[in-house]
Amino acid sequence: MFASLSLAQDKPQTGLRTAALDIVAASGVHHFTVEMALGDEERSVGLMHRRELASDSGMLFDFGRDDIVTMWMKNTILSLDMVFIKADGTVAHVVEQTTPFSLATISSRVQVRAVLEVPAGTVKRLGVKPGDRIRNVIFGNL
Repeated sequence: MFASLSLAQDKPQTGLRTAALDIVAASGVHHFTVEMALGDEERSVGLMHRRELASDSGMLFDFGRDDIVTMWMKNTILSLDMVFIKADGTVAHVVEQTTPFSLATISSRVQVRAVLEVPAGTVKRLGVKPGDRIRNVIFGNL
């Protein structure tokens, strides 16, 4: 899913570390358990080939530093929502209802530290918008 890297793999990756993550929006605090994509290989495979994703789960792509990042949906069966997050845990940008298998790049538009991918419809259901907060160990706030 990380646009600049592409590994030839035809099955979902497994065994990633998981961590708690909270989305703090006007609708309340919403608890998730996310897989942590921390290295280049983990980020490049992301959620490719997944056939299901629980409503309270997702994947957090940690780039380790602030940068403008691009994502894509190559080999990704599920439509996703993407939440682009600054180093302090503030939501910078959201993209809803991505197109499965698309090779089009999806930009953070601004410098971010991380991207949260969750099932399509999550952003709308929870009312997530720029300025909301994400709590997780990588942001030092959970």
